[in-house]
Amino acid sequence: MKSHYTFYYLLLFVLILPINAAYAQSNYKLTYDQLREYEGTYAFVNNTTLQIAASPRDTMLYALVGDSKYKLRAYKKDIFLNGGNQEVHFIRNNTGITGYQVKDKTPDKFYPLITKKVTFSNDMWFARGNNKLPFHWVYSPPKDMHDGIPTGSLINSGLDTGLIHTMINRIVNQSYSDINSILIIKEGKLVLEEYFYGFTADSLHQLRSATKSFASALVGIAVDKHLIKSTDEKLLSFYPEYSIANPDDRKKAITIQDMLTQRSGFACDDDDDNSAGNENKIYPTHDWIKTMLDLPMINEPGKVGSYCSGNVILLDGIVEKTSHQKLHDFAAENLFSKLGVKRFNWDFVPDQSHQESFGQISLRPRDMAKFGMLYLNNGKWKGIQVISADWVKQSITKHSNIRGIDYGYLWWCEDLTANGKVYRGAAAKGNGGQRIFIWPDQKMIAVITAGNYNTQSPANRMLIDCVLGGLKTP
Repeated sequence: MKSHYTFYYLLLFVLILPINAAYAQSNYKLTYDQLREYEGTYAFVNNTTLQIAASPRDTMLYALVGDSKYKLRAYKKDIFLNGGNQEVHFIRNNTGITGYQVKDKTPDKFYPLITKKVTFSNDMWFARGNNKLPFHWVYSPPKDMHDGIPTGSLINSGLDTGLIHTMINRIVNQSYSDINSILIIKEGKLVLEEYFYGFTADSLHQLRSATKSFASALVGIAVDKHLIKSTDEKLLSFYPEYSIANPDDRKKAITIQDMLTQRSGFACDDDDDNSAGNENKIYPTHDWIKTMLDLPMINEPGKVGSYCSGNVILLDGIVEKTSHQKLHDFAAENLFSKLGVKRFNWDFVPDQSHQESFGQISLRPRDMAKFGMLYLNNGKWKGIQVISADWVKQSITKHSNIRGIDYGYLWWCEDLTANGKVYRGAAAKGNGGQRIFIWPDQKMIAVITAGNYNTQSPANRMLIDCVLGGLKTP
């Protein structure tokens, strides 16, 4: 990624870089005390700040933005490598560090050190405690929070309690790294609920691209309410106010279904840094919607799938235009209030002023579980049809294939195999290891939140080895 947005793109690159990108290698090492010299609060984009902190857990430097941690690897004196192997240079004078730059081909903007003070809890470095004492997990059934989710016990749930113990121990000893929460619902009851690294049941967690499945739900509700006539409606009919570049008859043919299934045909591929519509080129622009609409076409709509966050931006805009409400308000009234969800963030403002939040939602893991239960129950919550059963069915049915995985309406139709048995499932997934997994045949849901940004998340492996791997089935 090439941009003058410097450290923001350090973070954005970390969010979207393919997880198998090769890291530059270096034998340069620093001690924990040496790393602490770089700690402090620094300027960030849009008049915000970020923190740099040294971790006593793994003797690495991290950039902290909200609840998210991004690793910086020591490379040379005062130089660290970010997730995209860009060089992050810390600048110093005779008295010490004064700020940083991210080296690029464009002019490097200087971001000053504001204060050496940092404010964060040491809980963020260790899953439980400080790793000085032996960890022994004792299972306790989840508490009934009177929030609409019945609770139960692992005992006689069909889950292997020994493997669940193994899973928790592996989370704590970092074999499954940076897992922030794990919740399991079996037969309609919450039977496991555990939090780590200072996260609690009340913590809102960023969902990253798992937000796409919630956006799909809002489109479905808009269709149910006849605000959108059908998924066959044409994209451009919703945006008559735009004078669009790169006119193309194929662009006129794009439908809502094409965007839901990631087959719009736009030159838009988040997995290709050179793609014109790659999200790192969308977010710095003054109008994300116009930027998307102006893209050239490279495929016939409905033919070829590619992972494109811009398709969801256009769908979010359509929901706002047809409902005459902000996305947050439409979601609150028509989705979350029905589920008893009172706290969430969804600040959709499609321009560069929100390039650091990119329109994602933040939710509590229990409320993520409610969303999974809604889809497991064919769109019903407590006997009320919140989303039509047909929309739910279409959402988790294969319509296309993205990244080699079957894909529905902004849902992954992903099967997992454990001990030779294939478990048919659907998932909302986000970078870093955010997961809402649904297994209809087992009447089971798993929710995972995690902080594995731009690294291989252990989420799926954890579910295969320790949840599905020990599941007792008829």
